[in-house]
Amino acid sequence: MPLISTKGAYGLAAICELSKRKDASPMQTKEIALNTKIPQNYLEQLLGKLRRAGIIESIRGAKGGYVLARSPKEIKILDILVVLEDDLKVIDKEIEHPIINLFFADAKESIKNIFDINITNLAKYQNQFLNYSI
Repeated sequence: MPLISTKGAYGLAAICELSKRKDASPMQTKEIALNTKIPQNYLEQLLGKLRRAGIIESIRGAKGGYVLARSPKEIKILDILVVLEDDLKVIDKEIEHPIINLFFADAKESIKNIFDINITNLAKYQNQFLNYSI
Protein backbone atom coordinates (compact mmCIF):
# COMPACT_ATOMS: atom_id res chain seq x y z
CA MET A 1 0.00 0.00 0.00
CA PRO A 2 1.48 3.35 -0.96
CA LEU A 3 2.00 6.04 1.62
CA ILE A 4 -0.27 8.40 -0.30
CA SER A 5 -3.03 7.11 -2.56
CA THR A 6 -4.69 8.84 -5.47
CA LYS A 7 -7.16 10.34 -2.97
CA GLY A 8 -4.39 12.35 -1.36
CA ALA A 9 -2.63 13.23 -4.60
CA TYR A 10 -5.85 14.25 -6.37
CA GLY A 11 -7.07 16.23 -3.36
CA LEU A 12 -3.78 18.07 -3.16
CA ALA A 13 -3.97 18.84 -6.89
CA ALA A 14 -7.50 20.21 -6.47
CA ILE A 15 -6.48 22.45 -3.57
CA CYS A 16 -3.45 23.61 -5.54
CA GLU A 17 -5.77 24.54 -8.41
CA LEU A 18 -8.07 26.47 -6.07
CA SER A 19 -5.11 28.28 -4.52
CA LYS A 20 -4.01 29.60 -7.93
CA ARG A 21 -7.26 31.59 -8.20
CA LYS A 22 -6.26 35.22 -7.59
CA ASP A 23 -9.78 36.57 -7.16
CA ALA A 24 -12.35 35.21 -4.74
CA SER A 25 -14.56 33.72 -7.45
CA PRO A 26 -15.52 30.07 -7.03
CA MET A 27 -14.34 27.32 -9.35
CA GLN A 28 -16.83 24.77 -10.57
CA THR A 29 -16.12 21.08 -10.22
CA LYS A 30 -15.94 20.54 -13.98
CA GLU A 31 -13.29 23.28 -14.31
CA ILE A 32 -11.18 21.82 -11.51
CA ALA A 33 -11.55 18.33 -13.01
CA LEU A 34 -10.54 19.56 -16.45
CA ASN A 35 -7.49 21.49 -15.21
CA THR A 36 -6.25 18.70 -12.94
CA LYS A 37 -7.30 15.72 -15.09
CA ILE A 38 -9.21 14.19 -12.17
CA PRO A 39 -12.41 12.24 -12.96
CA GLN A 40 -15.27 14.57 -12.02
CA ASN A 41 -17.28 12.02 -10.01
CA TYR A 42 -14.21 11.11 -7.95
CA LEU A 43 -13.33 14.78 -7.49
CA GLU A 44 -16.81 15.51 -6.11
CA GLN A 45 -16.28 12.89 -3.39
CA LEU A 46 -12.92 14.40 -2.45
CA LEU A 47 -14.27 17.96 -2.43
CA GLY A 48 -17.07 16.82 -0.11
CA LYS A 49 -14.54 15.51 2.42
CA LEU A 50 -12.45 18.67 2.16
CA ARG A 51 -15.57 20.81 2.64
CA ARG A 52 -16.66 18.87 5.74
CA ALA A 53 -13.14 19.34 7.14
CA GLY A 54 -13.37 23.12 6.66
CA ILE A 55 -10.57 23.36 4.11
CA ILE A 56 -12.85 24.53 1.30
CA GLU A 57 -16.32 26.07 1.09
CA SER A 58 -19.02 25.48 -1.46
CA ILE A 59 -20.95 28.36 -2.99
CA ARG A 60 -24.42 27.61 -4.39
CA GLY A 61 -25.93 29.10 -7.51
CA ALA A 62 -25.28 29.46 -11.21
CA LYS A 63 -21.89 31.06 -10.59
CA GLY A 64 -21.20 28.82 -7.61
CA GLY A 65 -18.47 26.32 -7.02
CA TYR A 66 -15.65 25.92 -4.53
CA VAL A 67 -13.27 28.34 -2.82
CA LEU A 68 -10.63 27.90 -0.15
CA ALA A 69 -12.09 28.38 3.33
CA ARG A 70 -8.85 29.94 4.59
CA SER A 71 -5.82 31.66 3.20
CA PRO A 72 -3.42 29.31 1.35
CA LYS A 73 -0.81 30.21 3.96
CA GLU A 74 -3.06 28.67 6.63
CA ILE A 75 -3.70 25.38 4.81
CA LYS A 76 -1.03 22.76 5.28
CA ILE A 77 -0.39 19.88 2.93
CA LEU A 78 -0.50 17.58 5.96
CA ASP A 79 -4.06 18.77 6.77
CA ILE A 80 -5.25 17.85 3.28
CA LEU A 81 -3.57 14.45 3.30
CA VAL A 82 -4.84 13.51 6.77
CA VAL A 83 -8.42 14.42 5.78
CA LEU A 84 -8.29 12.32 2.62
CA GLU A 85 -6.04 9.46 3.75
CA ASP A 86 -7.35 9.32 7.35
CA ASP A 87 -3.74 9.10 8.52
CA LEU A 88 -0.31 8.81 6.97
CA LYS A 89 0.85 5.24 7.45
CA VAL A 90 4.28 3.79 6.93
CA ILE A 91 3.11 0.24 7.68
CA ASP A 92 -0.37 -1.25 8.00
CA LYS A 93 -0.02 -2.66 11.52
CA GLU A 94 2.48 -3.03 14.32
CA ILE A 95 4.60 -6.12 14.46
CA GLU A 96 5.95 -8.07 17.41
CA HIS A 97 9.26 -6.21 17.46
CA PRO A 98 9.53 -3.08 19.65
CA ILE A 99 12.68 -1.72 17.97
CA ILE A 100 11.15 -1.90 14.50
CA ASN A 101 7.91 -0.37 15.78
CA LEU A 102 9.88 2.55 17.27
CA PHE A 103 11.72 2.97 13.98
CA PHE A 104 8.45 3.12 12.01
CA ALA A 105 6.94 5.56 14.54
CA ASP A 106 9.94 7.87 14.03
CA ALA A 107 9.63 7.46 10.25
CA LYS A 108 5.95 8.44 10.43
CA GLU A 109 6.80 11.60 12.38
CA SER A 110 9.55 12.47 9.88
CA ILE A 111 7.08 12.10 7.02
CA LYS A 112 4.54 14.29 8.81
CA ASN A 113 7.23 16.95 9.23
CA ILE A 114 7.94 16.87 5.49
CA PHE A 115 4.27 17.56 4.72
CA ASP A 116 3.86 20.14 7.48
CA ILE A 117 4.17 23.07 5.07
CA ASN A 118 1.50 25.34 3.67
CA ILE A 119 0.26 25.06 0.11
CA THR A 120 1.87 28.33 -0.92
CA ASN A 121 5.18 26.43 -0.79
CA LEU A 122 4.01 24.54 -3.87
CA ALA A 123 4.72 27.71 -5.87
CA LYS A 124 8.43 26.85 -5.92
CA TYR A 125 7.57 23.64 -7.78
CA GLN A 126 5.47 25.61 -10.24
CA ASN A 127 8.49 27.84 -10.89
CA GLN A 128 10.69 24.77 -11.45
CA PHE A 129 8.09 23.37 -13.84
CA LEU A 130 7.86 26.62 -15.81
CA ASN A 131 11.66 26.83 -16.06
CA TYR A 132 12.03 23.17 -17.11
CA SER A 133 13.47 22.59 -20.55
CA ILE A 134 14.40 19.51 -22.53
